[in-house]
Amino acid sequence: MGERADALQDWRERVLQDPDIILDDRDVMRALITANDRQMGGNIVDMRGIAMERLENRLDRLEDTHRSVIAAAYENLAGTNQIHRAILTLLDRAEFEDFLKALGTEVAEILRVDRIRLVLESPEATKTSAPKVQKLEDVLTVVAPGFVDDYLTHGRALPQRAVTLRQIGSGAASIYGEAADWIASEALLRLDLGEGRLPAMLVLGAEDPHQFRPSRGTDLLTFFTGVLERSMQRFLG
Repeated sequence: MGERADALQDWRERVLQDPDIILDDRDVMRALITANDRQMGGNIVDMRGIAMERLENRLDRLEDTHRSVIAAAYENLAGTNQIHRAILTLLDRAEFEDFLKALGTEVAEILRVDRIRLVLESPEATKTSAPKVQKLEDVLTVVAPGFVDDYLTHGRALPQRAVTLRQIGSGAASIYGEAADWIASEALLRLDLGEGRLPAMLVLGAEDPHQFRPSRGTDLLTFFTGVLERSMQRFLG
């Protein structure tokens, strides 16, 4: 008993000298408030306790928001680095064929997507047939005029956007080929190749159905689209 009394006395003196020991410990403060409520009885409303509980809940929400903001900032920074690396990879290519091969290999790996397809409209193509481009069939798809807008809008009267993010159910064999069975989300980058040229589209396909959710931001992909357009115009010009 003497040792217990000495320990309690020592603890009491430490608290009196430095009250923050108690105030900074949320679990201890909660236990003290609960004990105080029991002593006061159930018929007494402790406004101070209610206020502290509300402040505590507010602090929890602020901490959750803080963590969410930090996580979003890191994600945005990582996305920016990915886009910059992809752009530098493409700018290193002096030939159009090398540019397209890099899209389907290195750029796809950098952006962490499962498929990349460059879709070009051509007057020589029809809905049932299109010219084949040797050595580039893994990344380049030639389609009939009007295909890009139809694929982007599914035939509906929708405003044109530079980037469209969406989940897809059964995929699109005309774009992904055999991979259409497991591609679950896609980013569609509409490309303006200049006056007098038919529109084009870069398609990023992912197996993860949540990788390209419509609710995600598109600023970085819009910037990437602008770089692609200028690079394509340079090659085609």
